[in-house]
Amino acid sequence: MSRGGAGPGAGPAPDPERRQRAAEADTTATFRASEHQHIRYNPLQDEWVLVSAHRMKRPWQGQVEPSLPETVPRHDPRNPLCPGATRANGEVNPQYESTFLFDNDFPALQPDAPAPGPSDHPLFQAEAARGVCKVLCFHPWSDVTLPLMSIPEIRTVIDVWASVTEDLGARYPWVQIFENKGAMMGCSNPHPHCQVWASSFLPDIAQREEKSQQAYRSQHGEPLLMEYGRQELLRKERLVLTSEHWLVLVPFWAVWPFQTLLLPRRHVRRLPELTPAERDDLASIMKKLLTKYDNLFETSFPYSMGWHGAPTGPEAGANWDHWQLHAHYYPPLLRSATVRKFMVGYEMLAQAQRDLTPEQAAERLRALPEVHYRLRPKDRETAAIA
Repeated sequence: MSRGGAGPGAGPAPDPERRQRAAEADTTATFRASEHQHIRYNPLQDEWVLVSAHRMKRPWQGQVEPSLPETVPRHDPRNPLCPGATRANGEVNPQYESTFLFDNDFPALQPDAPAPGPSDHPLFQAEAARGVCKVLCFHPWSDVTLPLMSIPEIRTVIDVWASVTEDLGARYPWVQIFENKGAMMGCSNPHPHCQVWASSFLPDIAQREEKSQQAYRSQHGEPLLMEYGRQELLRKERLVLTSEHWLVLVPFWAVWPFQTLLLPRRHVRRLPELTPAERDDLASIMKKLLTKYDNLFETSFPYSMGWHGAPTGPEAGANWDHWQLHAHYYPPLLRSATVRKFMVGYEMLAQAQRDLTPEQAAERLRALPEVHYRLRPKDRETAAIA
């Protein structure tokens, strides 16, 4: 949209020759995504992101996060997520040896909440919100995270994700599995765990993805994310990992510095539909991705992640073939283990903005080893320091 005009105080209009020179400069300059700001479209969530890679050259004088503690106790009887610990409601956890799924003691959604009354004005609308919130502990030890767990242990987590989706999805239209890892992402407990919230309504982001995927399928005849995955395989520049059944890539429209999208190669609508082979492969590629994340700054890499699949509940039997199962990973770290990306100011008031390009982020992640930095042999570690 033009912002020109000759209103009061606008000053003299630029002469025609100057306008012509400016237009020619615009057409003859060579665009480089790594140097020139531009905006990119996110067709999945129908929004734009401003990419300003040149800002990575500016010196950082802002907030520096505190370093993470070196060690976390393997078992703390006062930690309410540990085996045998007493939780806030007085219940005692079993001495679990694998995963442990239980009802959240402080749920954001409850199944029997009363509905608000009718609205008396269109600007003041409220509707009923009911649901269930659960917590899933990944492992009995507090000093491990998913990249430090074995592939069979991660596979067990995936199986629970699938079964709880099926169970809660029989009653609720949306089941949101998400993990907040690290205090930087609001996690209040270092014990490896995630949450599962099932709701009686379709949340805003799910609604946008539903609308976008449905529109793309109607217009092009295939699921949006199936075509997107094929295109990224051809272009390669944003791929991070590939396997027999899965792709990991930094999306063309990524907002967070090292954001990734995890996609199945086959058309899959929901987690319970994954085959045993796909679940095994998912456990393997998750371990590789999260190891790369930790290796980037040699820290336990914080992130928020979550799964999106076709809606469930009473309408689960409808045609949801426009949906493709996927997981989003949103990590905040930008320059180091202690310098993060903040979503403030312009991001809150205008639109999302990122500094390094998605292609630069993917290149850095691709180059990282798949052996966790904490598991490297001592001699190699010593040689690297020398």
